[in-house]
Amino acid sequence: MTDNENTPAAPTAPAPDKPERTDIPTSWDERASLMTLLRYTRATARYKCEDLTEEHAREAPLPNSPLMTVSGVVNHMRWVEYSWIDVVFFGGEDEGPWTEQDPDREFSVALEHPLEQVLAEYDELAETHDAKLAGIDLDTHAQRRLRNGDHPTLRWILLHLIEENARHNGHLDILREMADGTTGD
Repeated sequence: MTDNENTPAAPTAPAPDKPERTDIPTSWDERASLMTLLRYTRATARYKCEDLTEEHAREAPLPNSPLMTVSGVVNHMRWVEYSWIDVVFFGGEDEGPWTEQDPDREFSVALEHPLEQVLAEYDELAETHDAKLAGIDLDTHAQRRLRNGDHPTLRWILLHLIEENARHNGHLDILREMADGTTGD
């Protein structure tokens, strides 16, 4: 056992065009842990899309789930993060792609763009959110209320986004394996 056993190794730098993919925080405090896991789940979505053809990115292989495409799931992840951080936490106007007539439109609108554009927009949004949230205390309450009337804390929103992303990364696992047989962590 060394003195450095409780100190995480310095993460390797990401490729210039991809976000870093590590679940090991640079320090073991709560904020670093939450942000590292959120970044990890975002980067995992990108990883699941590596070398995927546009045709496979748009395929909906599950007969009862016509919206379940790789592009659609990634775009959904992006817009869910937008909704929780920009709309609920910061209280901004909801400018998401969904409508009352088409509440799941973020899935279908993704098919109008190349997968790399969908991923780039998600990366850009994530970078913006990380910067906006950097100095905000985790106990800060959201501007908007949940359906039950509570104002969630930033901590809860980050945990919720990690859970949401992890669940959808499972969907991406299945879709990717169905598309071309690729599996992996």
